[in-house]
Amino acid sequence: MTRKPLTIALAQLNFHVGGLTENTDRILAAASRARDELKADLIVFPELALTGYPPEDLLFRPAFLADTDKQIQRLLEAIDGIAVVVGAPEFDQGRLYNSALVVAEGRMIARYRKRHLPNYGVFDEARYFQAGDSPMVFDCQGYRLGLTVCEDIWQEGLIAEIQGLGAEMILTLNASPFHAGKIHQREHIVCRQAKAAGLPLVYVNLIGGQDELVFDGASFVTDAQGEVVFRAPEFEENLAAVSFDQGKPLAGALSPLYREVSSEYQALILGIRDYVNKNGFRGVLLGLSGGIDSALVLALAVDALGADNVRAVLMPSRYTSEMSIEDAKAQAEAMGAAYDIIGIEPAVEAFAAMLKPVLADAKGGVTSENIQARCRGIILMALSNQWGKLLLTTGNKSEMSVGYATLYGDMAGGFAPIKDVPKLLVYQLARYRNGLSSVIPERVLTRPPTAELAPDQFDQDSLPPYEILDPILERYVERDQSAEEIIAQGFAADVVRRVITLVDRNEYKRRQSPPCIRITERAFGRDRRYPITSGYRDETC
Repeated sequence: MTRKPLTIALAQLNFHVGGLTENTDRILAAASRARDELKADLIVFPELALTGYPPEDLLFRPAFLADTDKQIQRLLEAIDGIAVVVGAPEFDQGRLYNSALVVAEGRMIARYRKRHLPNYGVFDEARYFQAGDSPMVFDCQGYRLGLTVCEDIWQEGLIAEIQGLGAEMILTLNASPFHAGKIHQREHIVCRQAKAAGLPLVYVNLIGGQDELVFDGASFVTDAQGEVVFRAPEFEENLAAVSFDQGKPLAGALSPLYREVSSEYQALILGIRDYVNKNGFRGVLLGLSGGIDSALVLALAVDALGADNVRAVLMPSRYTSEMSIEDAKAQAEAMGAAYDIIGIEPAVEAFAAMLKPVLADAKGGVTSENIQARCRGIILMALSNQWGKLLLTTGNKSEMSVGYATLYGDMAGGFAPIKDVPKLLVYQLARYRNGLSSVIPERVLTRPPTAELAPDQFDQDSLPPYEILDPILERYVERDQSAEEIIAQGFAADVVRRVITLVDRNEYKRRQSPPCIRITERAFGRDRRYPITSGYRDETC
């Protein structure tokens, strides 16, 4: 018997963790739009859309779960003329599940409980949820639809189980966070699964920033041959519909797949915007030195929030070159950001005088350099307090890895946008931004990097060249390779051992640094948890 086409809407939306009423309002509004404008029969939302993802220890609060149930009841009462598949925590007989709920005609017509709970990297779902134990298929407009939630779709054999219940297509709800290249891996695995089963598949992913995580969207639909026939854009909210004629998806828009550097730039913009706006800050400020790192952070902040919401502060010392001041001012003016100039010499001299009775050489060496950085930190935090603006730090991943940063100085602040951006990528991102419009002075991109805390000081006086340092750090920090393995790849043994020692010794610093935006496969944060106090050392070091 010929069936009329089934139209499914994909709701790639940005939800607010803990914003239960706000999230439910958005779900209801999207469902109404999908029904009235897109003529959809069914709409699919991301994983845990009702609570936002990840809700973490909010799930331990009985009041939070009770309020979640109230919002589910709102959905039951308000949804009309369309079926809705929405992710929500579901509490049943003392157990909490990560569920996909199917609501239609004022009732719950189906529920599926996530069966595979990721407990690696940034995920710790086993801390909160009980795993489901059975597949689920439900009927919609004469079609049999199977349900999965995120990690489930990565597991071999699960689609076959659903297919055994008569499923004609698969709907999967996801909160899959971004890191460089992740979307290629994601699409490859999902398309392979769809092709093996010979079933079309609808993959709806979350969009938005949540603390250190960024969700990139890029929702897609595959046909029964595992070919992508629709893809939503990265890093943008999107509500779109795909029609299935006799179970075969009709081709729709195909937004570009991940593009190296530009995708990372968009991830950083989204992460800054959502962290600032969702936490209710009145804009941001940062120290602008005339160097590459703060130049990139200023560009990201203005692109994320608009120039009116960004303020830069130049804080020259006796070691700051005129070139640095000129370049910092030129960039702020090019981007339309307000800036102030506050020299730190009076504060540095005051500290030196105060310390002289007990610290005769307070004007030289690392102590002096750190005093300068901490004077700047005090100034920036005072302005942050007064203006109610979030202070952005400007340290990159290479520096954070080896401790090339000052506690309570340049590490002082509330958010660290580029803490997961290696130095070489900092330059790539800056050049990418200048390719859109030239805002960062060329000298900033070409001069040797320097902290300007001492005469004629350059980063390479203290660190290996970044062309050597960054690949070593990637292997040690992100891939967990040993010193022996890294040396075997052609790196000098003494350099490798020194770098590893610096990384291990500076865990205490990183633990005190602000949260960042995760764009690599392993950032310093929730997916790299090393003890500060540890007696272990790589024997080859």
